[in-house]
Amino acid sequence: MAKDEKKLVEEITSMSEDFTQWYTDIIKKAKLADYSNVRGCMVIQPYGYAIWENIQKGLDRRFKETGHENVYMPMFIPESLLQKEKDHVEGFAPEVAWVTHGGTEPLTERLCVRPTSETLFCDHYSNIIHSYRDLPKLYNQWCSVVRWEKTTRPFLRTMEFLWQEGHTAHATAEEAESETLRMLNVYADFCEKELAIPVIKGRKTDKEKFAGAHATYTIESMMHDGKALQSGTSHNFGDGFARAFGIQYTAEDNELHYVHQTSWGMSTRIIGAIIMVHGDDAGLKLPPHIAPIQAVIIPVAQHKEGVLERAEALCKQLAGKFRVKLDASDKSPGWKFSEYEMKGVPLRIEIGPKDIEKNQAVLVSRTTREKFFVSLDNIEEEVEKHLEHIQQEMFDAALKNREEKTSEARSYEEFSQIIAEKGGFVKAMWCGELACEEKIKEDTGATSRCMPFEQEEISDKCVCCGKPAKKLVYWGKAY
Repeated sequence: MAKDEKKLVEEITSMSEDFTQWYTDIIKKAKLADYSNVRGCMVIQPYGYAIWENIQKGLDRRFKETGHENVYMPMFIPESLLQKEKDHVEGFAPEVAWVTHGGTEPLTERLCVRPTSETLFCDHYSNIIHSYRDLPKLYNQWCSVVRWEKTTRPFLRTMEFLWQEGHTAHATAEEAESETLRMLNVYADFCEKELAIPVIKGRKTDKEKFAGAHATYTIESMMHDGKALQSGTSHNFGDGFARAFGIQYTAEDNELHYVHQTSWGMSTRIIGAIIMVHGDDAGLKLPPHIAPIQAVIIPVAQHKEGVLERAEALCKQLAGKFRVKLDASDKSPGWKFSEYEMKGVPLRIEIGPKDIEKNQAVLVSRTTREKFFVSLDNIEEEVEKHLEHIQQEMFDAALKNREEKTSEARSYEEFSQIIAEKGGFVKAMWCGELACEEKIKEDTGATSRCMPFEQEEISDKCVCCGKPAKKLVYWGKAY
């Protein structure tokens, strides 16, 4: 290993030594984001934003394929509007940022900087929905939101973050429930197929559901250190918001009915998940489907005649099909290898004088560091094959990590011991009582992640109180 390459790798703290510092090091060294002068806010740098753009493109395509249209709502919400739904406003009150002045003049009514946009959509829907012919309304918005968080960490929890929020209105409760689950499945499919992150799908307990929702559904993923991350949520609001905002329509029976609504969202937090699910001590590992650079071409001995020209021609050839970069800088090949490994580029393509003689290139996988010698005659097919293989390898590795860090507990002693010593997900039965859920959190620091759709009966008693159990729950400590 070259001296400069070794130094670069050593700049990243080992995840076994300090996982939190490892995470911060990767964000800084890979130039995903930087700290700003505004507390709790981050500067998303070009490389980090390019990842978000690819996530955005993939999700947006799926939303449009399911009939959703993009809209944009104001950034500010009048206090009177926010107050209309009691549970909702109470749930968000501690996190709200308020605008009290316009220039030097005090406002007659405070404006909240949107923490989420339910009330704005409801106000709009009350103006445009009158008949069953106006339904369904399938809207989505891409925007930023502000939540005044006490503790922050880049991507995982920041006071301002980017996201999308879908807001839909339907004629019946059945249609709203179907939409809620449909969009949860869109998120799950996207995470598993594009981000190579396996997820657990399920319903949140009433304690953990969204403020003002009838039901909240979630996809939960597991990070490398065994902690959970809520990676996307979908909420069924029932007709609660509709009643608060007077959103009614005339049905075919000429009677007035309240609409049923949903909301669903995924944010830049998912970039934190990508880092913590896939990364290693050398840096990032990016799934090929969303990597800003899918393959980097490194010319070896580029000062020799014809090497740089052949590398440039290869880059031009591959650029029509892949997101590819040629690094023709004067840095050493060793430094470049280490740099792009740290940035998580899935595939490295090396080409030097001997390779050109043999009409070949060397492909190096980020996941296994294995080298493959391939003919330049079918280089496009080989690159595509290896990228798809890397994508699958990453998913399989993440699934293996989750399975190894998932346990079952049948007694409170066993449950507490697993949380304290092993961590990860713990599957355990629950009676459905809030008191038990709160006791578990207070005693162990674990929270209910979800009641999975695929229920098992590992016991007939609640792991906490011993009373008859109602549901299997995934528990765990979370980000």
